[in-house]
Amino acid sequence: MACELIACGAHELSDLLAAARAAKERFKPGVITYSRKVFLPLTNLCRDYCRYCVFRRDPGDPGAHTMTPDEVIEVVRQGERLGCTEALFSLGDKPELLFPEAREALRRLGYRSTLHYLEATCELVLRQTSLLPHPNPGLLSGEWVRRLAAVSPSMGLMLESASPNLLRPGAAHDNAPDKVPAKRLRTIEEAGKQHVPFTTGLLIGIGESLTDRVDTLLAIRELHRRYGHIQEVIVQNFRVKPGIPMQDWPEPSQGEMLRTVAVARLLMPQMNIQAPPNLSAPYYDDLLDAGINDWGGVSPLTPDFINPERPWPHLEQLRRRTEAKGHRLHQRLPVYPEFLPRILQRPGLLAERTRALADATGYVRRAA
Repeated sequence: MACELIACGAHELSDLLAAARAAKERFKPGVITYSRKVFLPLTNLCRDYCRYCVFRRDPGDPGAHTMTPDEVIEVVRQGERLGCTEALFSLGDKPELLFPEAREALRRLGYRSTLHYLEATCELVLRQTSLLPHPNPGLLSGEWVRRLAAVSPSMGLMLESASPNLLRPGAAHDNAPDKVPAKRLRTIEEAGKQHVPFTTGLLIGIGESLTDRVDTLLAIRELHRRYGHIQEVIVQNFRVKPGIPMQDWPEPSQGEMLRTVAVARLLMPQMNIQAPPNLSAPYYDDLLDAGINDWGGVSPLTPDFINPERPWPHLEQLRRRTEAKGHRLHQRLPVYPEFLPRILQRPGLLAERTRALADATGYVRRAA
């Protein structure tokens, strides 16, 4: 049935969207959320060569950079003054395994690996500021899930696709060893075993089939059924960028995006479903008709370093367009309200920092 819905024609689309909207309203009526964040590209060195990525660099490439702790804290404190509560860490996956220059840069900083540096930087943000770290660290062992969970209330890893076909020569994940679906599913499962609030999702339009999209959603749903730890599912659409190997690749249409979001909602009616507004501008408010209940992280300070050509909407515009569709816009923390008890029951600084930011309903204490 899901495969039929995701391929439905124009005449059936309105019925699909109506069903998805109704499911969303049964889940969280009248409210759309977002997280006010700073985007921290801790390092853009990466051992993967995804064919759609403009973020990654080799050492020596123009723009190759690893942030210092001082640079991180400077950005976070600026975000603090603008009402941000999330410090989103994005980084390349284990560049030190491929590049001697990355190993040397980490050695100069005093760390053995990118994950050790990420852990220390998350702790620094937690100790010196009021923002909550949310790392997107790539593949993790069980030990590293545990270690990062001690310094962040939530973390994320996009599954992107459950299809191994994208690993074929010339496909999107050719020469990207960390994009093997089974490896990514293992990391998400390990987070589930440790009850870590986790963000994941799919990236559409990178060569997968409609059936692959459904299979990816079903794989996410199954992990959540088993462990109950997935706090949100992101439906993200590929956007063309000059200079990437896929620069002539067709982008998914607005209709494809709406169908995928709606099917995600119907397959997971009690899940937070998110779609980034900047990747569907100027018509991002149409995504509300497909059943999303969250806009994801939006920054009043930093660009989307993964999609730098796609600026975030101004927060006041986001509020107006959300309200025009009949919803209230609420600012949330990087961890969703229903997952807060998992964090607050732990002793220590992470629980203290999280408790200080949350109101009685689990949303951000200060006004959005």
